[in-house]
Amino acid sequence: MTADDSLTRGMQVFLVGGAVRDRLLGRAHSDSDFVVVGSTPEAMLAAGFRAVGADFPVFLHPHTQQEYALARTERKSGRGYAGFTFHTGSDVSLEDDLRRRDFTINAIAQSADGTLIDPYGGCADLERRVLRHVSEAFAEDPLRVLRAARFLARFAPLGFVIAPETLAMMRQMVDNGEVDHLVPERVWQELRRALCESKPSAFLTCLRDCGALARLFPEIDCLYGVPQRAEYHPEVDTGVHLQLVLDMCPRLAPGDDQVAFAALVHDLGKGLTPAQELPRHIAHEQRGVAPVRALCERLRVPAEHRDLGVLVCEHHLLMHRIEELKPGTQMSLIESLDGLRRPDRVRRFALACEADHRGRLGLSERPYPQAQRLLNALAAAKAVSTQPLLERGLSGVALGDALRQARIMAIARL
Repeated sequence: MTADDSLTRGMQVFLVGGAVRDRLLGRAHSDSDFVVVGSTPEAMLAAGFRAVGADFPVFLHPHTQQEYALARTERKSGRGYAGFTFHTGSDVSLEDDLRRRDFTINAIAQSADGTLIDPYGGCADLERRVLRHVSEAFAEDPLRVLRAARFLARFAPLGFVIAPETLAMMRQMVDNGEVDHLVPERVWQELRRALCESKPSAFLTCLRDCGALARLFPEIDCLYGVPQRAEYHPEVDTGVHLQLVLDMCPRLAPGDDQVAFAALVHDLGKGLTPAQELPRHIAHEQRGVAPVRALCERLRVPAEHRDLGVLVCEHHLLMHRIEELKPGTQMSLIESLDGLRRPDRVRRFALACEADHRGRLGLSERPYPQAQRLLNALAAAKAVSTQPLLERGLSGVALGDALRQARIMAIARL
């Protein structure tokens, strides 16, 4: 704990939240948040802290830039995650502040001398590997449904599960329409963070278990129960396939939410396959583009995520067959990706397609030489020089056509 300098001398300061939790789990952590009990905004400013909180008093330490929040309570005043009023004052205790937190494992504090303050059994739940709500106030904030799913995506590999009573409360929050008041930006923020966790499939299964997946991500929820051809997909169920694909992403592209988002939406077209065509999914790549775009528009997904998602949806089967494609078709794929100008997009595209290929039951270790083939084709195309063509006096459309043909020939020589 680093709160023992002259600025905080005489204050009741406690390390709280994720920093305490992760230390107890033996996990690395980057941010340290502190709660100050019995102080006032005026005293914090007089001590040299800088106020940054818009809704309630939060202050930055002038030297470490770490956050110090005055102990507070909150009361529900409206619908949605923003419908709260806050109270801070010298009468608010540490236990009062910890009570407003989401899960018991996040409601543990540590004093400057290392003593743990754990009024709600967080340490025991860490031992039990349980995500359990602190109080009934959990049900007042719909964002906590998404946070529960995201935390499960992070901690499921350690054996964590959602407490039955917490899951029941989450179902009630879905049933009473509380989650319908979440704004798109917050839904996207939690999804984006969940996609970077070590088991992103747990985010989907948790939301599905409480009914929130159908409300927030109907394009994804409808994939569950949709059959695929067993000779290509031993897992059969399209929703199960999606989970396997997502969990391949941390192995192939850890921390890359663009790759993971593209993997998430790559098969949305299978949810639109007519029943009489099942278990085949003819033209599902083209069918999937519209729901990908609709989801991105609804959640206000950034353009780079949307564009990669559309490209992977539309071209992943072509990518799987790249070694069979003519050099001109390989060049067309590179052009579709705008690969000559955006080589990093090509790399991400290949990774998302590899996650799809290996995200199948019993086939996770199957090699995917197609990725290197695409990257080699891109390198060959980029290595072609325009100088010889200019020396021949070519310009305009003729120069462009000749350059493209030279690039195709370079790919053919691989």
